[in-house]
Amino acid sequence: MKTFTTADLNKHVGDVTTAARREPVFITHHKKPKFVLMAIEDYERLRGEQDQRRAFSLDTMPEDIQDGLLALADSIENDGADND
Repeated sequence: MKTFTTADLNKHVGDVTTAARREPVFITHHKKPKFVLMAIEDYERLRGEQDQRRAFSLDTMPEDIQDGLLALADSIENDGADND
């Protein structure tokens, strides 16, 4: 893992961020590691975060989501009937 000082970060931000795109880099302050700079994809992978957004067609929609949507539609339809 590469190491840069905070002064390097201030003076050569392009070089530091380019290195951080390849692998996480240490940022030191007074010769002690203080920070790690990394690509957002690496950070998300480290945290175990995944994009929860998904798209489905009616044919590929999981049953639990389909059941929830049908229940919601019924609820909305029933609320509308109550207001008539």
